[in-house]
Amino acid sequence: MFETITTEMRDGVLLITLNRPERLNAWTYKMGAELAAAVSAGNDDSEVLAMVVTGAGRGFCAGADIGDVFAEQDRGEGEASGPRDWVGLVRRSKPLVAAINGPAIGVGLTQVLPFDALYAAEGAKLSLRFIRMGLVPELGSSALLPQRVGFGAASDLMLTGRTVLAEEALALRLVDRVLAPEALVPAALDAARAMGSNPQSALRAVKALLTENAAETDLAVAQRREMAALQEAYESPEHKEAIAAFLEKREPDFRKARGA
Repeated sequence: MFETITTEMRDGVLLITLNRPERLNAWTYKMGAELAAAVSAGNDDSEVLAMVVTGAGRGFCAGADIGDVFAEQDRGEGEASGPRDWVGLVRRSKPLVAAINGPAIGVGLTQVLPFDALYAAEGAKLSLRFIRMGLVPELGSSALLPQRVGFGAASDLMLTGRTVLAEEALALRLVDRVLAPEALVPAALDAARAMGSNPQSALRAVKALLTENAAETDLAVAQRREMAALQEAYESPEHKEAIAAFLEKREPDFRKARGA
């Protein structure tokens, strides 16, 4: 079905693997479109609780495939074949965890900054080296990166374009966990499953609130959004199942409650 990625179900979690190992999984417009299609399909599949994205071979995603990407741009084909709103799709999606198994450079890193958790393998290299190509960062990363690491560290990473190892990235809070390579994907799958096993309607609502309220300066506006989402949550089948399960002293069955 796909040419640049593979997909596999792992006990309720869709594992998406960037699959151009001979190019360290360098990003192309086709890969971007296929990633968007895979995430959209996962969102539409009631069997999928959450998703994990990792890379085949020794790289996660070594940035844009310069030859392919800039050739398409020169021909005016890039925008037509790429995803229209990757960040919007990610923030509206079921939980997404990145398992960064090797170099994540440029777009290889910015494409996962809007994910819900970033896990990295020991020794993985990360860089936002757009400045070294005479470019500026994209995919909302100039907003998302400071939210993760703070203004000073974001300035350093983006204005120098330097490369950091996973261990420094963890200290900066650029990633959330660093694990041995063999433990990376299992840990990411477990984290995704732990998120995705919660009520799906509430998961989407919480992600929307985090997206909208992270930079909201008016607490009254933030609270109005929360109250509107809370009123909807009260009426959801999954909330009613949670209450019934609590009263009946049993585990809730959220799949059944939402008709999955």
